Amino acid sequence: MMKTRSVGVLLLCIWVTLCSFQKGNKVQVNETRVSTPFGQLKILTPDFSKCAEFNIAKFGAVKGDKEQTSEAIAEAINAASTAGGGIVVVPEGEWLTKKIHLKSNVNLRIDKGGLLLFSESPEDYLPAVHTTWEGMECLNYSPLIYAYQCKNVAISGEGEIKAQMDTWKQWFSRPPAHMQSIKRLYNLAQDYTPLSQRMMVNDSAHLRPQFIQFNRCENVLLEGITITNSPFWTIHPYLSRNVLIRKLKVYAHGHNNDGVDPEMSQNVLVEDCEFDQGDDAIAIKSGRNPEGWRLKTPSRNIVIRNCFVKNGHQLVAIGSELSGGIENVYVENCKVAETNKELMHLLFIKTNERMGGYVKNIFVQNVTAHHIKEGILGIDMDVLYQWRNLVPTRIKKLTPIQDVYLSQVKAQSGKFVAKINGSPELPVKNIRLLQTDMAQVSEEKIQEKNVSGFLFQ
Repeated sequence: MMKTRSVGVLLLCIWVTLCSFQKGNKVQVNETRVSTPFGQLKILTPDFSKCAEFNIAKFGAVKGDKEQTSEAIAEAINAASTAGGGIVVVPEGEWLTKKIHLKSNVNLRIDKGGLLLFSESPEDYLPAVHTTWEGMECLNYSPLIYAYQCKNVAISGEGEIKAQMDTWKQWFSRPPAHMQSIKRLYNLAQDYTPLSQRMMVNDSAHLRPQFIQFNRCENVLLEGITITNSPFWTIHPYLSRNVLIRKLKVYAHGHNNDGVDPEMSQNVLVEDCEFDQGDDAIAIKSGRNPEGWRLKTPSRNIVIRNCFVKNGHQLVAIGSELSGGIENVYVENCKVAETNKELMHLLFIKTNERMGGYVKNIFVQNVTAHHIKEGILGIDMDVLYQWRNLVPTRIKKLTPIQDVYLSQVKAQSGKFVAKINGSPELPVKNIRLLQTDMAQVSEEKIQEKNVSGFLFQ
């Protein structure tokens, strides 16, 4: 029976591929231009409007059958990529699947009423792949959707992708065995140990995978879909260039469930999205300690606009993994819901004495919120979390932070407008808050230590 199915699918692939070539199935590339305070930003995105469709049902996907559906999706992706470009269609209905590995020139489209439901079994995300954990490269469980060194790749549609959380939520805690595993990875990174020796899949490490990771990709589009739940960070563009994330609805309330984590990525636009997070809505990163110094790729030219945060700790966090540097970030026309009871800051820049890197040219304009647990702006150069007592400081590198501009940023209540904890060895420089205020504060509006060049008016 399986042999007959394989032959049938092979013949279908050949037929579709031949038809695709006859149609001129090449992916086009569009250009989106964005005006920013740091100049005109150009983002290239793939256009699949002239590409053929590859319906997973025609490749043998069966609702409720994880094995057949996973195999059918892989075959459809391979056929679309081989054809020079194509749209892999997930039709209406619930489709249980294992990991999905995208390829160049492929758009994974989930149609309205369609649901890709990802297995809760960690074994379904093996073998281990080249990925990351909190800013450190390693071999770990595959992200649920993974693209590695791809060009012109997309996930789109009006449907939904969802992670089953039965197992992953049991991994949220950080017992001693887990802590020893991340300590081992930290030391491997500190010693510049080759990736091949950084295997993190074992019985006790429990390093949860990202939901979506674009690793070393170019010309990436995410548009329209709803994302529900995530084992770890939800959307992770890593060492990628030209990334457009548009009109998504993201709901993830597990541990470390940031919405979008651009890391060492450049030319990124996040717009018209709704975030309902258990952690930060958007957290911009650039590697931890030697990883950022080794890869030498800053996160640069990132625009976040017209987004709505229903829940989340920060609208935008910068760091704490920022050893490769972060510059040219523009946040505009965003709102935080009045019902968000977990909001800590609108902008929080965090680092520590081990990170190095740098932060500069950060612009936030026309942002509104209601109650904030802390304040509008937080800058802290001494955020170490679990690492403070887990491992000692081996190399001390401070992070220069400068040129942070907020204008027309308003909130109703909180502790303060701005709290800046700079370093006496390296003061924070050039902070401007214009038409930025909070109606009711419970502490001093401005709390600043070791800052050079601060303006609040």
